[in-house]
Amino acid sequence: MRLEPKPAPSLAVTLAYPAGAILVTLAIAGLLVLAAGASPLSVFTLVARGAAGSQFALLETLTRATPLIFTGLAVAVAFRAKLWNIGAEAQLYAGAVLTVVLGTGALPLPAFLLIPLIMIAAMTAGALLLLGPALLKTRLGVDEVVTTLLLNFIMLLVVSMLLEGVLKDPMGLGWPQSERVIAEAKLPRIVQGKRLHYGFVIAIVSALIVWVVMTKTALGYEMRAVGHNPEAARFAGIPVNTVLAKTALLSGGLAALAGFSEVSGLKGNLTLDLSPGFGYTGIVVAMLAMLNPLGVVAAAIFVAGIFVGADAMSRTAEVPSYIANVMTATALLTMVTAIMLTRYRIRWR
Repeated sequence: MRLEPKPAPSLAVTLAYPAGAILVTLAIAGLLVLAAGASPLSVFTLVARGAAGSQFALLETLTRATPLIFTGLAVAVAFRAKLWNIGAEAQLYAGAVLTVVLGTGALPLPAFLLIPLIMIAAMTAGALLLLGPALLKTRLGVDEVVTTLLLNFIMLLVVSMLLEGVLKDPMGLGWPQSERVIAEAKLPRIVQGKRLHYGFVIAIVSALIVWVVMTKTALGYEMRAVGHNPEAARFAGIPVNTVLAKTALLSGGLAALAGFSEVSGLKGNLTLDLSPGFGYTGIVVAMLAMLNPLGVVAAAIFVAGIFVGADAMSRTAEVPSYIANVMTATALLTMVTAIMLTRYRIRWR
């Protein structure tokens, strides 16, 4: 068996393979539901109803999708230039730490000044965290998959140390958590009494900005060129190392916004379990979107709907909510296969 490159696929083919990947994912999940002794149709109906069957369910899905949009954009930007950023989780926590440091009263500023300042500081922290592995890759040839993955664990240990030390809330009854951010550092709610906050709006705007950068600017062209063939890009005069450094700064900053939005918009303080794996799930989101910034929004809402709907479904049907984890993992594998089949054909000997 060998792979042969295909000519540029049509739009119908480009859309057909991802749609087929989703159908395969649903079929595999349906078999698991059958093995659990339930009806796949009724379970999927409960998942859909739990994700979007009411205003509360829909707003919860959008709230869950907000950090996934940021991490999905971070992964999509990096992967487009073949900078394999597996460390969005670490960059998320870096943004969350800066949000707490500046948002708990260190800067007595009004909200219209304090919130943008915290955003910039959080993005800077995430950007610099990814810049290190990018420089190790370009200067010393160190595999960024290893360095970014290990930074996730290092960052969690750093956060744990901070929560047991300088950032520990003295009124927290001994729990490892930070102080709550002040009112001027909180993102307002879109719907009063609900959890959806303006971090979702920032995420949508970020997706639009990234789409413009990727499709309408010289930097986006250079990133795509480096991703397709770095040697050809270098021969054409594109500064490959500089492009990768800029990509790292943009990707790390986007991932850090996820930490900012979770602290400032939803949780109000920093804990070690702030993220249930948003950085890793962002990889699934980016691959489902085929690295398209606008597609990331739809993919994040789809994945968030699976998790929110599965939680609601598990309270009604006798099927564990872990089916959502199986579906997202299967979706990643099937989507990678679909992307391969859109670009290559299999030849048998």
